[in-house]
Amino acid sequence: MSIVYFNGPVQNGEFSLAERPGKAVGIRLAEALNRLLGLPPVPHLWNTVTLAGDVRHRDAADRDEVGRQQRETRALKAKYAPGPVPASGLLTDAAPAVVSLAMEMIRALLADGTLAVRESAVRLCACCGHMTGTGAADGCRSCGNGVTRRARRALLVFDRAEYGPVLDRVDFHAAGARTPAHLLSIAHNAPRPLVLSRTRDHGVCLAPLGLEGLVLDPRAGLHMTVLAAAAERGAAHPVMTVTEKAAANVAAYGAPFRRYGTTRLRYALHGRVPYDAAADSRLYEVHRAEVVRELFTGWYLPLRAARERSGVSVARLPGLLKFLRRVHLARPATARGDDLAELRHRVAAGDMSWVMDARALACALAERENVTGRAGPQGGTPA
Repeated sequence: MSIVYFNGPVQNGEFSLAERPGKAVGIRLAEALNRLLGLPPVPHLWNTVTLAGDVRHRDAADRDEVGRQQRETRALKAKYAPGPVPASGLLTDAAPAVVSLAMEMIRALLADGTLAVRESAVRLCACCGHMTGTGAADGCRSCGNGVTRRARRALLVFDRAEYGPVLDRVDFHAAGARTPAHLLSIAHNAPRPLVLSRTRDHGVCLAPLGLEGLVLDPRAGLHMTVLAAAAERGAAHPVMTVTEKAAANVAAYGAPFRRYGTTRLRYALHGRVPYDAAADSRLYEVHRAEVVRELFTGWYLPLRAARERSGVSVARLPGLLKFLRRVHLARPATARGDDLAELRHRVAAGDMSWVMDARALACALAERENVTGRAGPQGGTPA
């Protein structure tokens, strides 16, 4: 199986990764797992199809000189300051490769009846025309106007009742882990007709389908981004790192798009990392662990978060740091062939229990250092 890990696209908000390292947990996790599998680095994936991005661009003083795509590109590069963007590149949910794949898939799904274009009752902002929803009247989040009007317009729709379960155990890449029953329940209770088109100024334009002014819902577009990145790498089994909260929000919308041809996308869940507490210098001074500080925050904690999917607790940090320091001191110079083969088998299967196994972790540390030494320094997320 050609397993490759990709981060679930991170929303391009107003932050840098140095300021908000928690935003990079999925990126760091994918990097660490791919490196252990002996794979080359993959691009970092970003979500730029956001209403907040539309508003920022619309309100910018230089909006007539700087295009929306250029503004997004600038913002993404600034995320990595003071370092460079990763050598493996960046891919957004509005990139040409993503748009091309999305339109190809949407047309195929329309042809087989999975998706449909249907006229539906909607609410439009009385001021700017933004579609605020299909149900009760809400204020406009695009311009702030509080008055909406009823209208009918054609929408791209996924009727999940005719599709079957939109999320199942097999959609998670996690050998030996418990089934996230709460996520299956949330997906099962998603609206029966899911609207997959939204009014945005930026994204996968649906005008070729007769849906003027609409783009593909970014919750579906995130899956297209991973599939496009996987296609570039020839990966038939891409795995998207994602928090449980994010999976709950996007899984139902991604159901029609997780499988295409021989490619099957799955989710690898991870928890959050308490980086504010992990940044406290006293933690490393007390445990005489300054030498493994960057290793702990940039590598081990993201891996641990894939095991502790509800999140790494602050109370656990001292114990985890001592464990890593002890294993780091005892690591071999070179990973043994049979140990490395077993570790790679577990990583490829999504079995993250090895992060608690001193022998397996020592093997991973040895292989990581050997790979880093061979490849040299890489640009990417700040440690």
